[in-house]
Amino acid sequence: MKTKKFTILHSNDMHGDFLAEVKKGGGKLIGGLALLSGYINKVRKEEKNVLYVISGDMVQGSLIDSEYKGISTIEITNYLAPDVVTLGNHEFDYGLPHLLFLEKMANFPIVNANLYIKKYHKRLMRPYLIINKAGFDILFTGIITEKVMDSIKQDKLVGSFITLEEASDEVGRITNAYKNDDIDLTILLTHIGFESDIKLAKLLKPEWGVDMIIGGHSHTVLEKPAKVNNILIAQAGVGSDQIGRFDIVVDDDTNSIVDYQWQLIPIDNKLAKPDKNVKKFIDSFKNTVDRKYKTMICKFSETLTHPKREIETSLGNLIADAFAEAAECDIMLVGSGSIRVKKMGPLVTLKDLLTCFPYDDSLNRYTVYGSILKKIFAYILRTENRNSEGECYQVNSKVKAVYSNKKNKLISLEIEGMPIVDSKVYTICMQGYHFKNCDNYLGVTQAELLKSGQPKVVTTSAQQVLEEYLRNNQNVSRKVEGRLTYKY
Repeated sequence: MKTKKFTILHSNDMHGDFLAEVKKGGGKLIGGLALLSGYINKVRKEEKNVLYVISGDMVQGSLIDSEYKGISTIEITNYLAPDVVTLGNHEFDYGLPHLLFLEKMANFPIVNANLYIKKYHKRLMRPYLIINKAGFDILFTGIITEKVMDSIKQDKLVGSFITLEEASDEVGRITNAYKNDDIDLTILLTHIGFESDIKLAKLLKPEWGVDMIIGGHSHTVLEKPAKVNNILIAQAGVGSDQIGRFDIVVDDDTNSIVDYQWQLIPIDNKLAKPDKNVKKFIDSFKNTVDRKYKTMICKFSETLTHPKREIETSLGNLIADAFAEAAECDIMLVGSGSIRVKKMGPLVTLKDLLTCFPYDDSLNRYTVYGSILKKIFAYILRTENRNSEGECYQVNSKVKAVYSNKKNKLISLEIEGMPIVDSKVYTICMQGYHFKNCDNYLGVTQAELLKSGQPKVVTTSAQQVLEEYLRNNQNVSRKVEGRLTYKY
């Protein structure tokens, strides 16, 4: 039996998390790409056969990334020298043409099997990559979340096989065509969420020989990998505070993993020294951004938090109230995922604001019947939507919604203490992105939102509205006050 040991390091959903932070209590530095690079360099020196892979969403989520539209992220990631990367949904945030530009900047291969130029039925990216390591051939391919279609929906040229069944067929197509007897290991890099990874693994035929799924998108933190249909499934949370590590033994005769260990490694300055070249390069971006954006906007009376997007948060309440005031609406829906920090304040700079709310968008107000509002809240509050893969929302202070997890139903929905009446009309405001994708995110169609009257564009820039609100409202505070309540 001919076997070989490999070490596979993996990241996902790094979201421009470039900078190390001081751990609560002081002393220890955690995370940041300089420390992450230092650890990767250390492992590459200690172990013989090391691969480093990234499962999507390298970009978006930090001010440095937004300021340079992902160019800074790709340049810094070049220093980390990943062996292969797949696309996440946020790689499309700056537009398809810009993504193709970023791909040309990358010194690393980007694989995706199920994104197509529809007219010509040609894949947009390299569909697979075979890496030869220590005489063993390892096949990588990539699968994207269906949310990529939200970002490029208006581009008529580009389409994707986006259901799990279609994604499974694409994996089969790649392995059927390119997995010969010499392929010792087959790894899927996905960006579809952990629960969807499990469903995908169940659909894959054993004959296709997939050994491992390394995923992203749901920001899942694991104690150990799942094993489904004899396929190992893992991901590594979110950001750069940790990295996943597989140490595996592969049998050349059976083309299979015969032994493995997996760890989620916390990244700190006791584990490895920061990569000085990476730190210097990141600082060159940071210094420019700091000079431009470090002006103070306001002061909160206390720190406001946003620990989880699936629940009502104090920071989410403030942002929803700010938008609701500008929109003069009954109900304001703010996508929880558009709030990118876990806490903000008491001092708030322009940099803090843009880091917290990096996705600028329009705010649009619609007039709808109460029955439509109930339909929306029953959909967005349902248990299966709160699984780290669903789209969740923060709401303004006029709203009080109660949902029963046990009964799986909306118990009550009130505006200013009065129950919603099915036949009465109300105003609801949301970001343009959520209107464009209302079928998937709100459980209603655009026609239903437009049926009762013409929409109004409240603003073309939600960021500007929020900045002006904060400048004009000093010492504000918010609490979690039961706007969204779940009964068990």
